[in-house]
Amino acid sequence: MARRNTYREDEVLETPFDFHHLLRASVYIKKYMGRMILAFALSAIGGITALFGPMLTQKALDEAIPDKNMRMLVILVLVLVCTYAVSVIFTTVRSRIMVKVGQGIIYDIRKDLFAHLQMLPFQYYDDRPHGKILIRVVNYVNSVSDMLSNGLINVVLEILNLIFIVIFMFLVDVKLSLVVMAGVPILAAFMLYMKKRQRKAWQQVSNKNSNLNAYLQENIVGARITQIFVREDENVETFGILADRCRGAWMQAVKFSNLVWPGIDNISVWVRAAVFIVGLLVMGPENVKLGVIVAITSYAARFWQPIMNLGNIFNNFINNIAYLERIFETMDEPVTVADAEDAVKMPPIKGQVTFEHVTFAYEEGKDVLKDLSFTVEPGESVALVGPTGAGKSTIVNLVSRFYNVNGGRVLIDGQDISKVTLESLRSQMGIMLQDSFIFSGTIEDNIRYGKLDATMEEIKRASETVCADSFISSMQEGYQTEVKERGSRLSQGQKQLISFARTLLSDPAILVLDEATSSIDVQTERALQQGLNAMLQGRTSFIIAHRLSTIKNCDKIMYIDQGGIMECGTHEELIAKRGYYYRLYTAQMEDIA
Repeated sequence: MARRNTYREDEVLETPFDFHHLLRASVYIKKYMGRMILAFALSAIGGITALFGPMLTQKALDEAIPDKNMRMLVILVLVLVCTYAVSVIFTTVRSRIMVKVGQGIIYDIRKDLFAHLQMLPFQYYDDRPHGKILIRVVNYVNSVSDMLSNGLINVVLEILNLIFIVIFMFLVDVKLSLVVMAGVPILAAFMLYMKKRQRKAWQQVSNKNSNLNAYLQENIVGARITQIFVREDENVETFGILADRCRGAWMQAVKFSNLVWPGIDNISVWVRAAVFIVGLLVMGPENVKLGVIVAITSYAARFWQPIMNLGNIFNNFINNIAYLERIFETMDEPVTVADAEDAVKMPPIKGQVTFEHVTFAYEEGKDVLKDLSFTVEPGESVALVGPTGAGKSTIVNLVSRFYNVNGGRVLIDGQDISKVTLESLRSQMGIMLQDSFIFSGTIEDNIRYGKLDATMEEIKRASETVCADSFISSMQEGYQTEVKERGSRLSQGQKQLISFARTLLSDPAILVLDEATSSIDVQTERALQQGLNAMLQGRTSFIIAHRLSTIKNCDKIMYIDQGGIMECGTHEELIAKRGYYYRLYTAQMEDIA
């Protein structure tokens, strides 16, 4: 039987790279411009000082040694040692400065990227594997930082170094310098040939790494499911395919990168050979002294060194451009759910919730809700029931404005929630989801998450109310127990009870319970019911529950299907109607029986 391909296709880069990406990146450089200028000055002084070396060598070979002038030779040697010492010291100081600058740029980009990710709507995370998002914040930022710090300085520095080498070289001999310069057009043609191929190759490396990271992250999180369904061999095979594609893309990109420096090195060797041929055979020893030829070949080697360095920088630049594009692509993701320019602060919520002709679709042309209208009065508890995918969770997500409606309005206390700030709206709402997320840290930290100034007494009171205090206190470290990533040391039911305590502690005006008791056993749920009643008291609440027995006492039950409300009433009223809710309820009671 053929194996199903579970790996994702490579994502396509949406916009081609242009120079504006670098201009945008300059924002992160300006903050460190003073230190970068100092580092540049130190490097420039050190580099120029080192250029006196071939001239001093020429003087020694053509004058001091032939004339047996020991005093002059000693002075030349001492000056030569000093020039190299200055170069080494200044280069070392510059390196230390740039390490700090590079780390500063990493911090700034990563902070801005993370801040933007915090603002992006649910839709963004619904559509993308988390591993692909993670690799941009960690790996790509690390790669780009060196290009924005050392890379840019080195480009200017190597160009400046190249200019001074040419000046020094022409001061020694004009004709032989022209021989060296004859290799430049050949180099230019070679670099232009390589540019396009390198960028495309490194974009492929970026794509393949992103896919591999996404699959790896997904399988680490889903390791238990993998073992439950005995999928280890198939997953290893899929991972091998993705890893092989990474290797292939990397080898292809490295092949192009490794052609650059040997190409430049070969051109450099040919040019230096040409200097000896022209100097010794064409011009003759009578016209050119040995010291001049040695100095010119030395400068020729130095002339090609910055060009080789620029080639390597260009290599790294091309490699990192793909990463920079990915970072800015993420930063350019629109924050579709955001405060309006004239948004006002939501006043204290009383609890009236109104849907006015609301239409919503996750995908264009596939409406989940169609012209939905209803009103919930302050303090009412409303249960939402219906088949899977009917739009129950969508309704409560729209109340919290996690998505924007496509048509109509959602109002709280008569105020259009699209006109108020998100912080003032969501801070007055409490939401309990089926998948109770627990952060790494202590149990106390997790309960306090929604109210950072809560006292320990308030935390314990909230935990007691939702029947969480007994199992927390039985742990060796109590509320200071470390629960690790995603609450790995807790059962699913314990996670939900901690989430209940967290929600209750935040004292919300509107409460949303989306399958919030699904992982709690019936006995615990019965004990919890008193705490739930306390939570619901005086609050407008929306409850989505699989077990219909838990919603019988709600003020209103809405049966949601086909994009709207098929039935609405109390439990007794809907049972009496013998409609959709009656059939759902009786079917569930028969299953339990």
